[in-house]
Amino acid sequence: MFANIKKGVLKHQKKFNIGVSAFSHTLLGFQSRRASLCLSEFQTRYSLHRRFHSLTQRMAIFVCFMALSLVVMSQIMAMEVTQILLNAQAMDGSVRKQAEENLKQFQEQNLPSFLFSLAGELANDEKPAESRKLAGLILKNALDAKEQHRKVEFVQRWLSLDQTLRSQIKVFLLRTLSSLSPDARSTASQVIAKVAGIELPHKQWPELIAALLSNVHQLPAPTRQATLETLGYVCEEVSPDVVDQDHVNKILTAVVQGMNSTEENNDVRLAAIRALYNALGFAQANFSNDMERDYIMRIVCETTLSPELKIRRAAFECLVAISSTYYEKLAPYIQDIFNITAKAVRGDEEPVALQAIEFWSSICDEEIDILEEYGGDFSGDSDVPCFYFIKQALPFLVPMLLETLLKQEEDQDQDEGAWNIAMAGGTCLGLVARTVGDDIVPLVMPFIQENITKPDWRQREAATYAFGSILEGPSPDKLVPLVNMALDFMLTALMKDPNNHVKDTTAWTLGRMFEFLHGSALDSPIITPKNIQQIITVLLQSMKDVPNVAEKACGALYFLAQGYEDAGSASSPLTPFFTEIVHALLTVTHREDAGESRLRTAAYEALNEVVRCSNDETAPMVVQLVPLIMTELHQTLENQSDERQNELQGLLCGCLQVIIQKLGSSELTKYHFMQYADQIMGLFLRVFASRSATAHEEAMLAIGALAYATGSDFAKYMTEFYKYLEMGLQNFEDYQVCAITVGVVGDVCRALEEKILPYCDGIMTQLLKDLSSNQLHRSVKPPIFSCFGDIALAIGENFEKYLLYAMPMLQSAAELSAHTAGADDDMTEYTNSLRNGILEAYSGIFQGFKGSPKTQLLMPYAPHVLQFLDSLYMEKDMDDVVTKTAIGVLGDLADTLGGNAGPLIQQSVSSKDFLKECLSSDDHLVKESAEWAKLAISRAISF
Repeated sequence: MFANIKKGVLKHQKKFNIGVSAFSHTLLGFQSRRASLCLSEFQTRYSLHRRFHSLTQRMAIFVCFMALSLVVMSQIMAMEVTQILLNAQAMDGSVRKQAEENLKQFQEQNLPSFLFSLAGELANDEKPAESRKLAGLILKNALDAKEQHRKVEFVQRWLSLDQTLRSQIKVFLLRTLSSLSPDARSTASQVIAKVAGIELPHKQWPELIAALLSNVHQLPAPTRQATLETLGYVCEEVSPDVVDQDHVNKILTAVVQGMNSTEENNDVRLAAIRALYNALGFAQANFSNDMERDYIMRIVCETTLSPELKIRRAAFECLVAISSTYYEKLAPYIQDIFNITAKAVRGDEEPVALQAIEFWSSICDEEIDILEEYGGDFSGDSDVPCFYFIKQALPFLVPMLLETLLKQEEDQDQDEGAWNIAMAGGTCLGLVARTVGDDIVPLVMPFIQENITKPDWRQREAATYAFGSILEGPSPDKLVPLVNMALDFMLTALMKDPNNHVKDTTAWTLGRMFEFLHGSALDSPIITPKNIQQIITVLLQSMKDVPNVAEKACGALYFLAQGYEDAGSASSPLTPFFTEIVHALLTVTHREDAGESRLRTAAYEALNEVVRCSNDETAPMVVQLVPLIMTELHQTLENQSDERQNELQGLLCGCLQVIIQKLGSSELTKYHFMQYADQIMGLFLRVFASRSATAHEEAMLAIGALAYATGSDFAKYMTEFYKYLEMGLQNFEDYQVCAITVGVVGDVCRALEEKILPYCDGIMTQLLKDLSSNQLHRSVKPPIFSCFGDIALAIGENFEKYLLYAMPMLQSAAELSAHTAGADDDMTEYTNSLRNGILEAYSGIFQGFKGSPKTQLLMPYAPHVLQFLDSLYMEKDMDDVVTKTAIGVLGDLADTLGGNAGPLIQQSVSSKDFLKECLSSDDHLVKESAEWAKLAISRAISF
C-alpha cells in the first residue's frame, strides 16, 4: 500500500513538472520577465524540498505548492489578461487582431491556466467591467457550442481538467454572484449553468444546488437576484432527471417565494418568475399535487397583476408555458385565467397584452393537436383528454379577439418583422376557427357585416382580417355561400379601396379563399367561368400596386393556380390567360422595389406554381420561358456577386428546376427542351462559384431534375459535375447543401444506372466518411443510408465491393434505432426517418442483387435484417411510412434470396404477425406492399 501511495506522489510530481513547464512556456510567450523569475525561484525551492524524507511532509508541501502555483498564476496573469481582453475590444483593428491572436495562443498552449485566468478576471471587482464581461463570455463559449460534435468535445475537455483547478474556477464563479457588477453577476449565472450542464449529469458538483439555495435566503437583493437567475439557467441547461426531487422541491419553493408580492425588490421578482419558467419541466410531481399546484398557480396569477411591466409580461409568459406543459391540469383555473387575460388584452400595455393573447393561442394549439390525433374519441389511446376550453370560452373569447383587430398601427405593413396586438388577435382568431370549426362563423359574421363598409379604414381592415382568419377550420358547406357573396366585394375593394392596409389584407384574404375553398375536391367551386376573367384581371392589376399589396396578390395567384394542380392534361381555366400571367409575373421580378416585402420571391413562387399546374396546351409557352430565365441567370453570373444577386440566382435556379420537371415529364416536350440542356448545365455549374448556400441548394436540386429528365445522357456532364458533387458531400457546415447533394446522388444513380459505376468509389468513400463523422448534422444520415440503396439498385451486383463496409454501418444504425422507449417527439420523428433510410438501403441492395449469381453474398446479413424487422414490429412505434417500407423489405428479402431464406423467414415474427397486421391496414399503400410481400414469402417457403 505504501508503495502505491509513493508511486502516486511521484506521478503527481511528474504531472506537476509538466504543468509548470507548459505554464512557463505560456508566460514566456506573453513576455513576462517577472513571471519567469518567480517560476524559476519556485522550481528551485520545490527541488530543495525533495530532501524531505517524510511522505506526509512531501505531500503537504506538494499541495501547498499547487495552491501557491494558482496564486502565482492568478497574480501574474491578472495583469496580462486584463490588458489583452481590453485590447480585444479596441477600436484599432490591428490592436484587436493581435489581442485575439494572443488569447487564441494562450488557450491552445495552456487551457487550464487560460480558463483559470478568465474565471479570476470575472470574479475580480477591481477589474474593468469590459474585460470582466468578455472574460465571462469567452469562458462560456469554451464550455458549450451549437455544433453537437464540438459540444461533446468541450464536455470531455472540461471533465479531463484537474479537479482542483475546476473547483477553484467554480469558487470564482459562485463568488461572482455577489459581485457589485450586474453584468458580471449575469455572466457568471450563465457560465455556472454551462458547468452544471456538464457536471451534474456526471454526478459531479453535488453541492451546487445547496450552495445556490443558501444564497437565496440570506444575502442582499442583487445576490439573490443573480442566484435565482442562475437557478433558472441551470434548469434550462440540465435534464429534469439529473436533479433529485428534494432539490426540485427546494428550488421551486425558493423561486415561488421570490415571486411573492412580499418581495420588495423587482429585480428579484423578475428573476424568480423567469426561473420558474425554466423550471416548469422539473415540476411534474408538484403539478400532480393539488395543494402545491394551487399554490404555484395562485402566485403566478397574482404576479400578472404586478405594477412592474417586465414582471407582468414574464408572468404571462409563464402562464403560456404552463398551458402547453400542463394543459390537463388547467381546468380549475381557466375561468380566473380568462378574467386575467381579458383584462390584460383590453387594458394593459402591448408587451403584456401580446402574451395574454398568446395564452389562448397556446390552448388552441394543444386542443388542435389532441383533436387531430384522436378525433373526438378520448376513451381509447389518448393520454390527455380534450377539455374544450376554447369551445366553452367562445362567446367571451371571440368578442375580445375581434376588439384587438381594431388596434392596427399605421406602419404595420412596412416592417416585415412587425407583430402587434391586431396581428396577434387575428392569428389567435384563426387558431380558434381551426379548433371549433363551424361554431365560430355566427360569432364573427355580425362584426364583419357591421364594419366592412365603414369610413374608418381600421374598421374595414379589421372586418376583412376577421373574414380571412376564419377561412380555415369551418366546413366548406358553411363557408362557400359566404365566400360567394363576398368575392365580388373583395375584388372591388382590392382595386378601389383608398387605403393600402385594407388592400393588403384583402389580397391576403383572397389568397386564403383560394387556398382553402378552391380545388377539384370541392363540390361547389367558388371560381367559375363567369368570374375567372375578373379574378385574374384584378390580381394582375394589383401586382402593379405598392410592394406589400403586390406580394399578397402574387400569393393569391399562387393558390389560384394550385387549385388546378390535379386537372392533369385537361384544359385548365387558366390556359387562356397563361401568357398574360407569365408576362405580368416576370414584369414584377424586374421592379426596382421588388426586393421589398418579399415581392420578387413571391412572384417567382407564383410563376413556378403556374408552370407546375400548366398542361399540354401551354407547353410551347413554357419552352419559350427557358431561354428567358437562362438569360436572367447568365446576367447574375456576369454581374459582381452580392447578396441580392445570390438570392436571385437561387430563385432562377428554382424556376428552371420547375420548368425542367414540367417539360421533362413528357417525351414530346422533353425533345424541345433538350436543345438547351448543355447551356443550362453550364450555368448551374457556374452558380457553384458563388458563396451562397441557398444558390448552391437550388442549383443542386435543379441538376437533380436535369439528371432525371436527360436520363443516361447525363453521363456527359459527370466529369465536370463530379467535383461539385464531392464538394457538396463534404459540406458539413451548410449541412442542408450536403443533404440535398446526397439526394441528387440518388437522382443521378436513377438516371445513369450502371454508368455511375466509375464514380462510385469516390461517392461511397465520402458517404461512409460522412456517416462516421460526428461533425455532420444528424438529419443528413438517413438520406445517406437511403442513397446506399439507390447506388446498389443502379449498379447491381457491382455493389459487392461495398457490402463489407456498408452492411456493418447499417446494422449498427439499425440496432440504435430499434429501441426508442421514452424518446420525445423530435427524437421519435428522427428515429423513424433513420429507420426508413436504413430500410430503403436494404430494399435497394436486395433488389439490386436480384437475379444475380452473387445473391448468396447477402445470406449472412439476412438474419440481422429479419431481427431488425421483428424488433420494429415489437416496439409498436413505427409511423405509416416506416411500416410500408419495412413490410416491403420483407418482400424484397424473400424475393431475392428465395428458398435459401425460407427457414429464416418462417421463424420470423414479422413474416407472420406483422404481415397479418399490414394486410388488414387501412392505409392502402401499406396493404398493397403487404400483399406483394405475402406473395414473395409464399414463393420462398414453397421452395
